[in-house]
Amino acid sequence: MMINNLFLLAIAALGWGLSLATYRVFASKYNWPMGALHADLPAIPILIGTVSFLCGLGFAVALGADLGGWIIIGCGFLLAIFWTGFLRVGSQIALFLAPAAAFMLVIGWFGIQLGFGIQGWEGKTPGQLLKSDSDRSERFDDRR
Repeated sequence: MMINNLFLLAIAALGWGLSLATYRVFASKYNWPMGALHADLPAIPILIGTVSFLCGLGFAVALGADLGGWIIIGCGFLLAIFWTGFLRVGSQIALFLAPAAAFMLVIGWFGIQLGFGIQGWEGKTPGQLLKSDSDRSERFDDRR
């Protein structure tokens, strides 16, 4: 398991997204104050929260259990519980934090898929990185 920025962003996107998607339910049940967006247009924060949650969950699943996927899910749920239960009204800031974390996670995740995590990527364009990746897979197929 390696803790890096994407690992932490996945926890943040999962936790803040879950908190954002479920805040209205808890606020209605316990008579907590709600922001105007939660009160008037609840579909928007629920959609933002769900997309952020799914980005974090997707990264955890793609990472796998051996590399810390379960830790991302567990810590994300703990963050959501803390953020909603302890901060209450402060959790409204998740309207900004959840999509920001999800966006940065997706950008970083695409960078890995394009090969920006390998040595010598600085002098290459994304097309060259993708071509070199397909060349490696063709060589692997020739060995069979």
